[in-house]
Formats: sequence, C-alpha cells, structure tokens
Amino acid sequence: MSRRSLLRALGAGAGAAALAGCGVPAAYVEPGDRAAEDRSAREKKLVFANWPLYIDTDDEDAQLRPTLAEFEKAGGISVKYTEEINDNDEFFGKISPALMNHQDTGRDLVVVSDWMCARYVHLGWVQEMDRSRQPNVARNLDPLLRKPPFDPGRRHTVPWQSGITGIAYNRKKLGREIRRTSELWKDDLRGRVTLLAGLDEAFCLLMQGNGADVTRWTADDFHTMTDQLRRLVSKRHIRRFTGNDYIKDLSSGDVLACQAYSGDIIQLQADNPDIEFVVPEEGAELWAESLMIPNLARHKSNAERLIDHYYQPEVAARLATAVNYVCPVPAARDVLASSRDKEVAELAENPLIFPSDDMRKRLGTARDMTSRERPAFAKEWNEIVGL
Repeated sequence: MSRRSLLRALGAGAGAAALAGCGVPAAYVEPGDRAAEDRSAREKKLVFANWPLYIDTDDEDAQLRPTLAEFEKAGGISVKYTEEINDNDEFFGKISPALMNHQDTGRDLVVVSDWMCARYVHLGWVQEMDRSRQPNVARNLDPLLRKPPFDPGRRHTVPWQSGITGIAYNRKKLGREIRRTSELWKDDLRGRVTLLAGLDEAFCLLMQGNGADVTRWTADDFHTMTDQLRRLVSKRHIRRFTGNDYIKDLSSGDVLACQAYSGDIIQLQADNPDIEFVVPEEGAELWAESLMIPNLARHKSNAERLIDHYYQPEVAARLATAVNYVCPVPAARDVLASSRDKEVAELAENPLIFPSDDMRKRLGTARDMTSRERPAFAKEWNEIVGL
C-alpha cells in the first residue's frame, strides 16, 4: 500500500475543509515576529511531523528509520518523528490556532503539499531558512522545483518528495495508446474513466489539457474546464471522482483510464505491466510536498541541518528507493545506478522517479489559487464532483 493509497482512502478531507474553503484567516505575522529563541545549541533535539509511509524503514523493524537514525548518530541530535499528517486541511486546522495566536506549535519541522504551503507562506506562518546551514540543498535541489510561485527561491520551503499528476491506463484492455488528455473523452472510454475529486489535485492537468498556461491561468481557463466537466458528467462519461481508490478500479479493470499519481503507478506496474503512466503532450503537473519550519519553532537550526541531511545524494537515493516518488535530488540517480542490487539500479532508469529530459519539458506547476479566488472556485468544483 502506498502512502497516498492509505490517505486518500480516508476521504478528501471534507470534514476539515470548511476552515480552508472559506479562505485563510486574516492573521498575517510580520517577519520580525516569527522567530523564537533557538535552543538548538543546548537542546540537541527536534520534533518532525510527517505523513504515514513517507520515510525509509528497516525490513525487520518498521519503527527503525535508517536515514533518520544516521542523522541522529552523526549529529548527536534526537528526533521525535511523528506520522500525524493525514490530510492537508485537517492538519492546517490542527495547528492554525497556535500560529494565528502567535504560539509555538510544538513542532520544529512539518511536511505539507505545496498548494497548502502557499497558504502558510502567504500568512507569514513559517520561517525563512538559513541556507548557510544547508549547502546540500543549495547545490542539489532539482532546478524544476527551485522557483514555485508562492515561494520564490524556496526561502521558506524545501521539497521532501515530488511527484507527477498524469494519466494512467490499461493499454492491453483499452487497445490503444493515450498521449493527450483529450483522448480520455473518446467514446470507448465512456463510463470507464475517473478523475481525482480534490480540486487542488485535479484542476492543473485538466486545464493543461485545454491548452492553458497553468503558470498564469485565469478565471476563464478555470470556467472553460468546469464547463467541459459538466458536459462529461451529464453524458455519464466520467464514471466517478475518486480519492486513491482509483487504484482498485484500475487494477480490477472496472476503469480503463484515470487521473493518477506517479508514485502509485510505480507500485501497480510491479504487479501489472499493462498499466502505463503518461505525461500528456499538453503537459502534466509537477508537485511537491515540502518541509517547513513553523513560527516560534524552538530548534530551528537543528531542523535546517536535518533538511540538509536529506539533500545528500546518497541519503536521497535511499529515501527514493523506499517511497518511489519523484526524487528532488537528481544527483541521487547516479548513486542508484551504481548499486550492485539490480532492482535498485533499475530505479535510476525509472522516469517516474527521475523524469526523462523529454518528460521534464512537459511538466509544469500551476500558479497559486488565491484566498480570494478559492471559495467560489471550490464551490463550483464541489457542485460538479458531488462533495
């Protein structure tokens, strides 16, 4: 079971989405008010909140995380690692009261999706990192991930892992290739195609399919896409909108094509080589889930050192081997390629972990959806999806 398989099975986070759907609270924190006294020098510890199934574990002891243990041993820093993030909106609701009231969250490092990172950054709820403590980040971060619209220069965020939202399909059962998003709408896929239910997970690929420049998409681009979806839903062309349960539908053959995450498909392909993943000719979304240091974190420099630890190519390679997402450290590819383990070495050639040059040209990241835009767009989307 992949991390996303587990999480999306829990639902789309609708229970906590009410807070996020109404726009972010008006509680901006000025840069001078974000830092607390850094206790890192005298307190060799930090608290790291992450998602389940999102780090390497020992084959015999799932509670042992080798890359984290290596950091603790090398730096003498104890890490309290919690798998408490199950949904972006839910976690936002959990720690936002402390942040908006200028209180310590009790966490030194958190990982959330970049579209949610944008909310924290715009509110001034995360601290700028000191790159002098992060030479590996400065040297090894993938150029495609260096300049997200919400955080130019990645001053407040650093990708933990990345991924692609594209199209997966069963080529043998469908009997043809899919190369463009528009090919999902052909008659032979009526009732046999699914899309993702989450607005932030779905809209970028669909607008790219219509030729929109997602780096500067407009309200007209959004409405063109939703008008298209209404027509497809009315014709019952789209079977349903899903969380990660699309994996079960694709595996069983009930669905022949779907919007999908690259990390999930790597695992499906191991069992079914007829499953293919496509970055459409019009483009697909490159996303990341990123590390941030919340305001008033007590062990900021320790957290910065931990982030830099994971940007060593050797460490990034071990993490990529465990989680099978797009690695944000391209130099890790050479590490994997030199492995004596054949299966590990083959990962270096997997374009869903290290996208090919041709694939990279077609990957894009959408501009942020502003807090002013979000309520109306979310309402329109949810009416179509049925949330």
